[in-house]
Amino acid sequence: MPAETSKTTTLPDLNKLAAALSHPIRWRILKQLANGQPHMVLEVARAVGCSADMASKHLAKLHAAGLVVQGHAHLYQIPAQLLPTPGAATVDCGLCQLRLDSVE
Repeated sequence: MPAETSKTTTLPDLNKLAAALSHPIRWRILKQLANGQPHMVLEVARAVGCSADMASKHLAKLHAAGLVVQGHAHLYQIPAQLLPTPGAATVDCGLCQLRLDSVE
C-alpha cells in the first residue's frame, strides 16, 4: 500500500480570524495584497485610503490572525499557502475562502 502524503496546514484561530475580518478597511487591505506581491505600509495606506498609522494597526490585526506576514524590510504580504492563485481575489483560510472581488 503506498504511503499517504499529508499536507499539514495550520488553520487560523477562528476568533482571531473573525476579529481580523470585522473591519472593512482590512478587507480592502487583503484585496490589495491578494496580488501576491509584498507591499510597504505606506503603499497599503494609499491604496485603501487611510493613514500609514491606521494601516499599520490594521496590518497588525491581520498578522495576528495569520492572514498576512511581515517580511524583509517591513514588507507585508499574504502567505503563499493562503493564495491558491496569486493575483486572483481569493484567500483560502482553510476554514473558509474569502472572495475579495466585490470589495471596494
